[in-house]
Amino acid sequence: MKQTTSIKLDPTVKQEAQEIFAQLGLTLGEAVNIFLNQVRLRKGIPFEINIPNKETLEALEDCEANRNMKSITFEQLQEEMKQCIVK
Repeated sequence: MKQTTSIKLDPTVKQEAQEIFAQLGLTLGEAVNIFLNQVRLRKGIPFEINIPNKETLEALEDCEANRNMKSITFEQLQEEMKQCIVK
């Protein structure tokens, strides 16, 4: 038997998530049920949750304050990514 549950959601997050779920052929309720079943099966959150380290926190703060930022083209980004790939 299905049960109705009321939860408070950020409206923007809900809308964006619903659009993604629609592309996957899922309703919000079906997606929540998938998540809850994974929690039950794994006995925990079904994805890794980490506390950001100091370097990551500083980078996030810099980004929010528009500090230490540089412009880069998509092509430059692709080239930098290629250099990071171990062959």
